[in-house]
Amino acid sequence: MTDFIPAPLEEKWQNAWDTSNCFSAEDNSKQPKYYVLEMFPYPSGRIHMGHVRNYALGDVVARFKRAKGFNVLHPMGWDAFGLPAENAAIERKTHPAKWTRQNIASMREQLKSMGLSYDWEREIATCEPDYYKHEQSMFLKFLEHGLAYRKESWVNWDPVENTVLANEQVVDGCGWRSGVPVERRKLSQWFLNITRYGNELLEALESLNNWPDRVRLMQHNWIGRSEGAQIKFEITSPINTDFSELEVFTTRPDTLFGASFIAISAHHPLAEKLAFTHSDIANFISECDALGTSEAAIEQAEKRGLNTGLYVKHPIIIGKELPVYIANFVLMDYGTGAVFGCPAHDQRDLDFANKYDLPVTVVVCPDGEDADSFSVTNLAYTGAGTLVNSGDWNGLSVEAAKIRAIKALEEGGVGITKTTFRLRDWGVSRQRYWGCPIPIIHCDKCGIVPVPENQLPVILPEDVSFNTTGNPLDTHPDWKYVDCPKCGANSLRETDTFDTFFESSWYFLRFVDPKSEKAFNAEKAAYWMPVDQYIGGVEHAVLHLLYSRFFTRALSDTGYLNLSEPFAGLMTQGMVCHQSFKSADGQWLFPDQVKKIGDGYVSVEDDSPVQPGRVEKMSKSKRNVVDPEEIIKTYGADTARLFMLSDSPPDRDLEWTEAGAEGAFKFISKIYKLSIEAPEKPQNEIASDTLPSLSEEAIELLKIAHRSVDSISENIERFAFNKCVAQLHIFVNALSSYKQKDANAQRVRHHVLGLLAQILSPFAPHIAEELWSKLGYTKLVASSPWPIVFESLLIDDTIEIAVQINGKVRAKLNLPLDMPKNEVETAALLNEDVKKYLDGNDVKCVIVVPNRIINVVY
Repeated sequence: MTDFIPAPLEEKWQNAWDTSNCFSAEDNSKQPKYYVLEMFPYPSGRIHMGHVRNYALGDVVARFKRAKGFNVLHPMGWDAFGLPAENAAIERKTHPAKWTRQNIASMREQLKSMGLSYDWEREIATCEPDYYKHEQSMFLKFLEHGLAYRKESWVNWDPVENTVLANEQVVDGCGWRSGVPVERRKLSQWFLNITRYGNELLEALESLNNWPDRVRLMQHNWIGRSEGAQIKFEITSPINTDFSELEVFTTRPDTLFGASFIAISAHHPLAEKLAFTHSDIANFISECDALGTSEAAIEQAEKRGLNTGLYVKHPIIIGKELPVYIANFVLMDYGTGAVFGCPAHDQRDLDFANKYDLPVTVVVCPDGEDADSFSVTNLAYTGAGTLVNSGDWNGLSVEAAKIRAIKALEEGGVGITKTTFRLRDWGVSRQRYWGCPIPIIHCDKCGIVPVPENQLPVILPEDVSFNTTGNPLDTHPDWKYVDCPKCGANSLRETDTFDTFFESSWYFLRFVDPKSEKAFNAEKAAYWMPVDQYIGGVEHAVLHLLYSRFFTRALSDTGYLNLSEPFAGLMTQGMVCHQSFKSADGQWLFPDQVKKIGDGYVSVEDDSPVQPGRVEKMSKSKRNVVDPEEIIKTYGADTARLFMLSDSPPDRDLEWTEAGAEGAFKFISKIYKLSIEAPEKPQNEIASDTLPSLSEEAIELLKIAHRSVDSISENIERFAFNKCVAQLHIFVNALSSYKQKDANAQRVRHHVLGLLAQILSPFAPHIAEELWSKLGYTKLVASSPWPIVFESLLIDDTIEIAVQINGKVRAKLNLPLDMPKNEVETAALLNEDVKKYLDGNDVKCVIVVPNRIINVVY
């Protein structure tokens, strides 16, 4: 059979890998370890092209490192809890557990069809009690060590989903799934004390040298350490003894002389106190609540305020008073929930001041500007400069004035130096069924009572009803009713479940010992951790990665392990994109509903015109998606993998095209043809000491082969997989062109085909195994060591040297390396191009820079 049909070939080698168990990691190996992990998927039931790219990238690394002699851990699991599964189950009138497990089974088969080198014996699913019982125990440890606590807090409430949303799940003021405006509600929530590690998480970013700079910067900004001052502003006519002053945090104490108002959050205690007796304030607070708690939404909203009628004394300028406003842009969770406004040097403050006709006083003048004439009207000045209109601080730089300001505040007893963080403690409570139960019991007598360790796990009840809105655990007839473990009184279980980021913040540790009765074995964790190479989308750059870094520290502080950073190396892959299409009536079309005719596109169904759109991220909503299962059925897994690796660097977006897939398939087919024509294994294989006996053509092919091994080895380490694939094309083309038939030709062909199979294996493992077996090798190429390069073949014995005539390059010569100067000069003057440009003129001198350049002057 000469036609390449991928399905039976790929199935054959997948079965061979399973039978040989060649991808199992050894816990007690003497080999150096290498832990490669791709971010595990949510089991939606179907893999998408983003999965194919992500997992193909990781598989290249895993197979390469295994061939290089490492003991490789390359596991797979399922991030299986979450509201999407609950909603999907409700829509399909089934149970979330059944729906999730069916999806896992389906996706497992799809991933196996890709030929990925996973150790499936370590598979985990976070929805199983033997997984989540350990995180319940972790939570109780955190509670014991002050890393978990409960408090009332303002949250984003989705009135359709009936659950709390993280700020990142609020898009333009609406729920990310429901699309309806979110509400602010005050609920008792469980929090993890991530801010305890704020400084450590920030400073440790400097040590993560194998992380992308942009990810480190995103985390740096998210943690957001701010140095400044906390200032007391005395209220001139306090409403009672509880509110005699307002405390304000600022990073710009140098601008105090430009202050023209105080703004407090709608949920500052003072604002809430005033709302009891002022209906206009209560109404304004309700309007602020409609914005939700998202920083982005608040920042983008029109800046609005309400004058409370209260005033405070300026802490520096005697006799000056500032009005107090309630403002919709002040966050209660940042600083103290109150700010002073300096309109001339903060754009938000300036917009607010212009809206409410408040004074704008310049106190920082740009260097080189005339202080008397410099003014601010619609654009705030936020740069460096010299202080003006600031009393004794005039003439100081901004940084010097900050120091002087803090000193003056401290001496006056009205302020102190303060460091704050943008980072907030992590709210982990979710009002839904399909999540890990929080192991807490509420007793009227004893208060909050942890579930005893010997009663873990607290398992979700199977017999729940989704006929009403909200959390089914709240309405279950008996699950939440329990006796208090301390006093035996009738009590209630906590019905909130954990945020799903809880599960994904430690799953990489469970992989090191997934069958353990403990969360993980400390010795095995010490051997395998940290993850050497973590791979996933940049959309997880902040939350998942930051929470995982926190969790690792928290587990270390509670005695589970001794580790600070979970991921030594990080690679964030780009998105998979496809052109989008719309029909004449504006409906999105799938790519297989469109065909190209000439320079345009028409509908497959009726030849009606189709409007092509942008090339953008594949999404179901725009129907610009390609089904990986269909691609694998049509072209094979090797084709899908190779195309994903070939077209662009892994960290950049990739456009999927049918032409690109067909090109990859033709390349695989070409290798299949080479496997059919593969020579038998010779008695005497090519060795580095047999090279002198070979023909010039054979040596040239061997040079390309061994340089390909060297280049691909280097580029895999650099994640330059597209360059690897380009080199494979060069190698295969050279091999296909080799037509020698002398006595050594078959030995040479067998040798280079073997090299091809070995270096092809990380990228297209099925065809590599087929080629390897046709060469007579009985051991799987997946279990074979990486080839050893013949170093002598990497050395160039010729070099290209440019010839300049009177300063201009006129010719290039290929000459032996380190050729004597006199011979180089002779070769240059005999060159036909050089003769043409000399045009019979007498040569004055020839200057030869060995192995670099030849200068001819006439």
